[in-house]
Amino acid sequence: MKIAPTASVIRTLFANGDPDEVWAKAVEIVRRIAPEFDFSAAQSAFQDVVRLSRGEYPGYRPITTLYHDLHHTLDVFLCAVRLLHGMHLAGTHLDSEAITLVMIAAMMHDTGYAQVRDDETGTGAKYTQIHVSRSIEFMRRQIEDSRLPSAWAAALEAMIRCTDPALVPSGVSFPDERTRLLGQVVGTADLVGQMADRTYLEKLLFLYFEFKEAHLGGYRNMHDLLRRTQHFYETTLKKLDGEFGGIYTRLTSHFNEWFGVERNYYLESIEKNIAYLAQIVQLDEEESLSMLKRGGIVEKSKTLAEPDDLA
Repeated sequence: MKIAPTASVIRTLFANGDPDEVWAKAVEIVRRIAPEFDFSAAQSAFQDVVRLSRGEYPGYRPITTLYHDLHHTLDVFLCAVRLLHGMHLAGTHLDSEAITLVMIAAMMHDTGYAQVRDDETGTGAKYTQIHVSRSIEFMRRQIEDSRLPSAWAAALEAMIRCTDPALVPSGVSFPDERTRLLGQVVGTADLVGQMADRTYLEKLLFLYFEFKEAHLGGYRNMHDLLRRTQHFYETTLKKLDGEFGGIYTRLTSHFNEWFGVERNYYLESIEKNIAYLAQIVQLDEEESLSMLKRGGIVEKSKTLAEPDDLA
Protein backbone atom coordinates (compact mmCIF):
# COMPACT_ATOMS: atom_id res chain seq x y z
CA MET A 1 0.00 0.00 0.00
CA LYS A 2 1.38 3.38 -1.05
CA ILE A 3 1.43 6.22 1.47
CA ALA A 4 0.40 9.71 0.39
CA PRO A 5 3.43 12.01 0.24
CA THR A 6 4.17 14.42 3.06
CA ALA A 7 4.44 18.16 2.51
CA SER A 8 8.24 17.90 2.53
CA VAL A 9 8.15 15.21 -0.15
CA ILE A 10 5.85 17.34 -2.29
CA ARG A 11 8.29 20.24 -1.98
CA THR A 12 11.08 18.08 -3.34
CA LEU A 13 9.06 17.54 -6.53
CA PHE A 14 10.04 21.05 -7.56
CA ALA A 15 13.48 21.22 -5.94
CA ASN A 16 15.44 20.85 -9.15
CA GLY A 17 18.67 22.65 -8.43
CA ASP A 18 20.96 19.62 -8.55
CA PRO A 19 21.45 18.21 -12.09
CA ASP A 20 22.62 14.84 -10.78
CA GLU A 21 19.48 14.42 -8.69
CA VAL A 22 17.24 15.52 -11.55
CA TRP A 23 18.90 13.09 -13.94
CA ALA A 24 18.54 10.24 -11.43
CA LYS A 25 14.81 11.01 -11.05
CA ALA A 26 14.37 11.11 -14.81
CA VAL A 27 16.12 7.77 -15.27
CA GLU A 28 13.87 6.13 -12.68
CA ILE A 29 10.75 7.49 -14.39
CA VAL A 30 11.79 6.62 -17.94
CA ARG A 31 12.64 3.06 -16.94
CA ARG A 32 9.00 2.66 -15.89
CA ILE A 33 8.02 3.54 -19.44
CA ALA A 34 10.76 1.62 -21.27
CA PRO A 35 12.89 -0.66 -19.04
CA GLU A 36 15.53 -1.19 -21.75
CA PHE A 37 15.76 2.46 -22.78
CA ASP A 38 19.11 3.63 -24.19
CA PHE A 39 19.94 6.88 -22.38
CA SER A 40 23.14 7.69 -24.27
CA ALA A 41 21.83 10.42 -26.61
CA ALA A 42 19.62 12.06 -24.00
CA GLN A 43 22.34 11.95 -21.36
CA SER A 44 24.87 13.52 -23.73
CA ALA A 45 22.47 16.40 -24.44
CA PHE A 46 21.72 16.76 -20.73
CA GLN A 47 25.40 16.97 -19.83
CA ASP A 48 26.15 19.40 -22.66
CA VAL A 49 23.45 21.83 -21.50
CA VAL A 50 24.61 21.62 -17.88
CA ARG A 51 28.15 22.41 -19.05
CA LEU A 52 26.85 25.24 -21.22
CA SER A 53 24.98 26.77 -18.28
CA ARG A 54 28.06 26.63 -16.09
CA GLY A 55 30.42 28.13 -18.66
CA GLU A 56 32.24 24.84 -19.18
CA TYR A 57 31.22 24.42 -22.82
CA PRO A 58 33.88 25.42 -25.38
CA GLY A 59 33.37 28.89 -26.79
CA TYR A 60 30.63 30.01 -24.39
CA ARG A 61 30.32 32.11 -21.26
CA PRO A 62 28.18 30.90 -18.32
CA ILE A 63 24.48 31.58 -18.78
CA THR A 64 23.76 34.56 -16.55
CA THR A 65 20.06 35.18 -17.12
CA LEU A 66 18.47 35.17 -13.69
CA TYR A 67 15.10 33.65 -14.59
CA HIS A 68 15.96 31.45 -17.54
CA ASP A 69 18.75 29.65 -15.73
CA LEU A 70 19.73 26.02 -15.28
CA HIS A 71 17.12 25.51 -12.56
CA HIS A 72 14.41 26.58 -15.01
CA THR A 73 15.71 24.17 -17.63
CA LEU A 74 15.75 21.31 -15.12
CA ASP A 75 12.20 22.20 -14.03
CA VAL A 76 11.03 21.90 -17.62
CA PHE A 77 13.04 18.74 -18.28
CA LEU A 78 11.69 16.80 -15.30
CA CYS A 79 8.13 17.99 -15.89
CA ALA A 80 8.39 16.76 -19.49
CA VAL A 81 9.57 13.33 -18.33
CA ARG A 82 6.73 13.11 -15.82
CA LEU A 83 4.29 14.06 -18.56
CA LEU A 84 5.63 11.26 -20.76
CA HIS A 85 5.08 8.80 -17.94
CA GLY A 86 1.54 10.04 -17.40
CA MET A 87 0.78 9.73 -21.09
CA HIS A 88 2.23 6.21 -21.13
CA LEU A 89 -0.02 5.21 -18.24
CA ALA A 90 -3.01 6.70 -20.06
CA GLY A 91 -2.34 4.47 -23.07
CA THR A 92 -0.24 6.64 -25.38
CA HIS A 93 2.46 4.58 -27.07
CA LEU A 94 5.88 6.20 -26.75
CA ASP A 95 8.83 4.56 -28.43
CA SER A 96 12.42 5.17 -27.40
CA GLU A 97 13.02 7.75 -30.11
CA ALA A 98 10.03 9.83 -28.98
CA ILE A 99 11.23 9.80 -25.37
CA THR A 100 14.75 10.78 -26.44
CA LEU A 101 13.50 13.66 -28.59
CA VAL A 102 11.42 15.10 -25.74
CA MET A 103 14.33 14.89 -23.32
CA ILE A 104 16.68 16.63 -25.75
CA ALA A 105 14.20 19.35 -26.73
CA ALA A 106 13.36 20.10 -23.10
CA MET A 107 17.03 20.49 -22.22
CA MET A 108 17.93 22.59 -25.26
CA HIS A 109 14.86 24.82 -25.49
CA ASP A 110 16.54 27.82 -23.79
CA THR A 111 20.15 27.39 -24.90
CA GLY A 112 19.61 30.51 -27.00
CA TYR A 113 20.24 32.62 -23.90
CA ALA A 114 23.90 31.56 -23.91
CA GLN A 115 26.52 34.14 -24.87
CA VAL A 116 29.61 33.26 -26.85
CA ARG A 117 32.93 33.80 -25.11
CA ASP A 118 33.68 37.25 -26.57
CA ASP A 119 30.15 38.60 -25.98
CA GLU A 120 30.71 40.60 -22.82
CA THR A 121 27.82 43.06 -23.11
CA GLY A 122 24.88 42.58 -20.75
CA THR A 123 23.38 39.13 -20.30
CA GLY A 124 21.71 36.64 -22.58
CA ALA A 125 18.42 38.34 -21.76
CA LYS A 126 19.10 40.70 -24.65
CA TYR A 127 18.39 37.72 -26.92
CA THR A 128 14.93 37.11 -25.45
CA GLN A 129 13.06 37.83 -28.67
CA ILE A 130 15.35 35.59 -30.74
CA HIS A 131 16.37 33.03 -28.12
CA VAL A 132 14.22 30.30 -29.68
CA SER A 133 15.93 30.58 -33.06
CA ARG A 134 19.32 30.67 -31.31
CA SER A 135 18.36 27.55 -29.35
CA ILE A 136 17.51 25.81 -32.61
CA GLU A 137 20.87 26.81 -34.08
CA PHE A 138 22.65 25.35 -31.04
CA MET A 139 20.59 22.15 -31.29
CA ARG A 140 21.38 21.71 -35.00
CA ARG A 141 25.10 22.03 -34.33
CA GLN A 142 24.83 19.46 -31.55
CA ILE A 143 22.97 17.01 -33.78
CA GLU A 144 25.67 17.33 -36.42
CA ASP A 145 28.59 17.19 -34.00
CA SER A 146 27.14 14.21 -32.13
CA ARG A 147 26.37 12.40 -35.38
CA LEU A 148 22.79 11.79 -34.33
CA PRO A 149 20.15 11.08 -37.00
CA SER A 150 19.81 14.16 -39.20
CA ALA A 151 16.03 13.66 -39.32
CA TRP A 152 15.91 14.49 -35.62
CA ALA A 153 16.82 18.12 -36.31
CA ALA A 154 13.51 18.97 -38.03
CA ALA A 155 11.50 17.29 -35.29
CA LEU A 156 13.48 18.97 -32.52
CA GLU A 157 13.15 22.36 -34.20
CA ALA A 158 9.36 22.07 -34.26
CA MET A 159 9.29 20.92 -30.65
CA ILE A 160 11.50 23.78 -29.45
CA ARG A 161 9.33 26.28 -31.34
CA CYS A 162 6.42 25.13 -29.16
CA THR A 163 8.14 26.91 -26.26
CA ASP A 164 8.07 30.25 -28.09
CA PRO A 165 5.50 32.44 -26.28
CA ALA A 166 5.01 34.38 -29.50
CA LEU A 167 3.79 31.28 -31.35
CA VAL A 168 1.08 28.67 -30.96
CA PRO A 169 1.41 25.08 -32.23
CA SER A 170 -0.97 25.82 -35.11
CA GLY A 171 1.69 28.22 -36.37
CA VAL A 172 4.45 25.60 -36.26
CA SER A 173 5.29 23.34 -39.20
CA PHE A 174 5.45 19.77 -37.86
CA PRO A 175 7.00 16.90 -39.85
CA ASP A 176 4.19 14.60 -38.69
CA GLU A 177 1.46 14.18 -36.08
CA ARG A 178 3.75 12.40 -33.65
CA THR A 179 6.04 15.41 -33.59
CA ARG A 180 3.02 17.66 -33.00
CA LEU A 181 2.16 15.61 -29.90
CA LEU A 182 5.74 15.70 -28.65
CA GLY A 183 5.82 19.45 -29.22
CA GLN A 184 2.71 19.77 -27.08
CA VAL A 185 4.52 17.87 -24.34
CA VAL A 186 7.56 20.17 -24.41
CA GLY A 187 5.44 23.33 -24.66
CA THR A 188 3.27 22.19 -21.77
CA ALA A 189 6.30 21.32 -19.63
CA ASP A 190 7.82 24.75 -20.27
CA LEU A 191 4.72 26.52 -18.94
CA VAL A 192 3.71 24.13 -16.17
CA GLY A 193 7.24 23.44 -14.97
CA GLN A 194 8.10 27.10 -14.40
CA MET A 195 4.79 28.20 -12.89
CA ALA A 196 4.78 25.34 -10.35
CA ASP A 197 8.18 26.37 -8.97
CA ARG A 198 7.78 27.27 -5.28
CA THR A 199 9.76 30.46 -5.93
CA TYR A 200 7.87 31.34 -9.11
CA LEU A 201 6.43 34.57 -7.73
CA GLU A 202 9.78 35.72 -6.41
CA LYS A 203 11.48 34.83 -9.71
CA LEU A 204 9.04 37.05 -11.58
CA LEU A 205 11.20 39.91 -10.30
CA PHE A 206 14.16 38.35 -12.11
CA LEU A 207 11.99 37.97 -15.21
CA TYR A 208 11.25 41.70 -15.05
CA PHE A 209 14.96 42.48 -15.38
CA GLU A 210 15.26 40.10 -18.34
CA PHE A 211 12.35 41.82 -20.09
CA LYS A 212 13.83 45.22 -19.28
CA GLU A 213 17.16 44.31 -20.86
CA ALA A 214 15.34 42.94 -23.91
CA HIS A 215 13.11 46.05 -24.16
CA LEU A 216 10.12 43.73 -24.13
CA GLY A 217 6.69 43.86 -22.51
CA GLY A 218 6.53 47.54 -21.67
CA TYR A 219 6.32 46.92 -17.91
CA ARG A 220 6.44 50.12 -15.86
CA ASN A 221 8.17 48.41 -12.94
CA MET A 222 8.40 45.10 -11.08
CA HIS A 223 4.96 45.57 -9.55
CA ASP A 224 3.41 46.06 -12.96
CA LEU A 225 4.70 42.66 -14.06
CA LEU A 226 3.32 41.06 -10.89
CA ARG A 227 -0.08 42.61 -11.47
CA ARG A 228 -0.20 41.51 -15.11
CA THR A 229 0.79 37.92 -14.32
CA GLN A 230 -2.85 37.08 -13.49
CA HIS A 231 -3.73 37.71 -17.14
CA PHE A 232 -0.73 35.63 -18.23
CA TYR A 233 -2.04 32.76 -16.07
CA GLU A 234 -5.49 32.98 -17.63
CA THR A 235 -4.01 33.05 -21.13
CA THR A 236 -1.73 30.14 -20.25
CA LEU A 237 -4.65 27.99 -19.08
CA LYS A 238 -6.42 28.58 -22.38
CA LYS A 239 -3.28 27.59 -24.25
CA LEU A 240 -2.76 24.47 -22.12
CA ASP A 241 -6.35 23.34 -22.59
CA GLY A 242 -6.56 24.40 -26.23
CA GLU A 243 -3.46 24.33 -28.42
CA PHE A 244 -1.61 21.97 -26.08
CA GLY A 245 -4.53 19.56 -25.84
CA GLY A 246 -4.91 19.42 -22.05
CA ILE A 247 -1.86 17.16 -21.78
CA TYR A 248 -1.04 18.60 -18.35
CA THR A 249 -3.90 16.51 -16.92
CA ARG A 250 -1.80 13.39 -17.57
CA LEU A 251 0.39 14.40 -14.66
CA THR A 252 -2.39 13.10 -12.42
CA SER A 253 -1.78 9.60 -13.84
CA HIS A 254 1.92 9.92 -13.09
CA PHE A 255 1.35 10.90 -9.46
CA ASN A 256 -1.35 8.27 -9.00
CA GLU A 257 1.08 5.56 -10.07
CA TRP A 258 3.96 7.11 -8.12
CA PHE A 259 2.23 7.95 -4.86
CA GLY A 260 -1.16 6.25 -5.11
CA VAL A 261 -3.08 9.53 -5.04
CA GLU A 262 -5.32 11.11 -7.70
CA ARG A 263 -3.69 14.52 -7.58
CA ASN A 264 -1.87 16.82 -9.97
CA TYR A 265 0.73 18.43 -7.76
CA TYR A 266 1.91 20.71 -10.54
CA LEU A 267 -1.51 22.22 -11.05
CA GLU A 268 -2.04 22.52 -7.30
CA SER A 269 1.25 24.36 -6.90
CA ILE A 270 0.39 26.73 -9.74
CA GLU A 271 -3.03 27.47 -8.26
CA LYS A 272 -1.45 28.21 -4.87
CA ASN A 273 1.04 30.57 -6.47
CA ILE A 274 -1.67 32.46 -8.35
CA ALA A 275 -3.95 32.63 -5.30
CA TYR A 276 -1.11 34.12 -3.26
CA LEU A 277 -0.32 36.52 -6.08
CA ALA A 278 -3.93 37.73 -6.04
CA GLN A 279 -3.45 38.65 -2.37
CA ILE A 280 -0.14 40.45 -2.63
CA VAL A 281 -1.03 42.61 -5.63
CA GLN A 282 -3.76 44.18 -3.50
CA LEU A 283 -1.10 45.58 -1.17
CA ASP A 284 1.01 48.65 -1.69
CA GLU A 285 4.22 48.07 -3.57
CA GLU A 286 6.66 47.91 -0.64
CA GLU A 287 4.37 45.65 1.38
CA SER A 288 3.82 43.33 -1.57
CA LEU A 289 7.57 42.78 -1.89
CA SER A 290 7.79 42.03 1.83
CA MET A 291 5.40 39.12 1.24
CA LEU A 292 7.82 37.45 -1.17
CA LYS A 293 10.23 35.76 1.22
CA ARG A 294 11.75 32.78 -0.58
CA GLY A 295 15.26 32.38 -1.88
CA GLY A 296 16.54 35.86 -0.98
CA ILE A 297 15.31 36.91 -4.42
CA VAL A 298 13.66 40.17 -3.35
CA GLU A 299 16.87 41.31 -1.68
CA LYS A 300 18.95 40.51 -4.76
CA SER A 301 16.38 42.21 -7.02
CA LYS A 302 16.60 45.38 -4.97
CA THR A 303 20.36 45.48 -5.48
CA LEU A 304 19.75 45.35 -9.24
CA ALA A 305 16.92 47.85 -9.27
CA GLU A 306 16.92 51.47 -10.25
CA PRO A 307 14.37 53.81 -8.62
CA ASP A 308 11.90 53.43 -11.50
CA ASP A 309 11.93 49.64 -11.11
CA LEU A 310 10.43 49.88 -7.64
CA ALA A 311 7.94 52.71 -7.96
